[in-house]
Amino acid sequence: MEAAIDSLRNDSGLNVGTAAGALRVVIYVLCAIGLMLADQHGGYIHRLKSQLSIVVYPLIYTVELPARAGEWLSRTWLKHSSTMSENRKLEQALFESRSRMARLESVERENERLRALLGAEPRMPDRTLLADILDFDLDPYSHRIAISRGQRDGLYEGQPLMDANGIVGQVFEVTPILSSALMISDPSHAVPVTINRTGLRGIAYGIGRTDQIELRDIPISADVVAGDLLVTSGLGDRFPTGIPVGSVLTVSREDDDAFLTITARPAADLGRIHQVLVIWPEQHRQSDAPLLTPPAPGETEVVDGA
Repeated sequence: MEAAIDSLRNDSGLNVGTAAGALRVVIYVLCAIGLMLADQHGGYIHRLKSQLSIVVYPLIYTVELPARAGEWLSRTWLKHSSTMSENRKLEQALFESRSRMARLESVERENERLRALLGAEPRMPDRTLLADILDFDLDPYSHRIAISRGQRDGLYEGQPLMDANGIVGQVFEVTPILSSALMISDPSHAVPVTINRTGLRGIAYGIGRTDQIELRDIPISADVVAGDLLVTSGLGDRFPTGIPVGSVLTVSREDDDAFLTITARPAADLGRIHQVLVIWPEQHRQSDAPLLTPPAPGETEVVDGA
């Protein structure tokens, strides 16, 4: 008897629980239908989503910020690298173009005198390299510069340097990543030159001034006038032929002197250059290139190719 009563109680409890669950489902369905009808007629759900998005958007933006920042930095770096590389190429192209123009001017001036030799007109070296000037030493007894190229770039001792207007000097010491060079204004430096108008050869010496060089041992009978262009003669196989070195400023003679005193202004702006063009002369052979070792102040002058 007691077992039957317990069974009835359990059945009634189960039925009550089932009925309560069914009632909840019906209520949820009715609520969902009500919400859909309300949203269809009044757009309440859409407005609620819009308002919630205002709160959620800053959180989403904050989470995505590192990724956005990384992408922006990547684009910026690539653009900067590309721009720097392009600027470097354009700078070297400009230097080469202006250097060629300087040499063409010297060739044009001697065109009448060398008409029969036009087939041997000097050409710009095929290989050139732009280098930054890292340091200046303009002591009266030493005009030297340090440049941002070295053995890894193929530089060698005695290699000529020029700017957009003319000869700057030559390398005398090479390290793996840097090099040191003598400018043509250094008192120990000399470069063989030709007076472009007449073809007279001489040697231009540095005198410790960036705005002047000297020609020595020129006979008093020589035809030299102010304004004459000096270009490299090519003697010594150090500098290519026909690169401007300077222009004559004054020509004078002392009463008891058998030679003229000639001063010239360097073609290169030696006091204000920031970059130089490293050139490989066509006649240069690495194996037999003469080396230049600059003397200490007071020692014998170094004459290139003389």
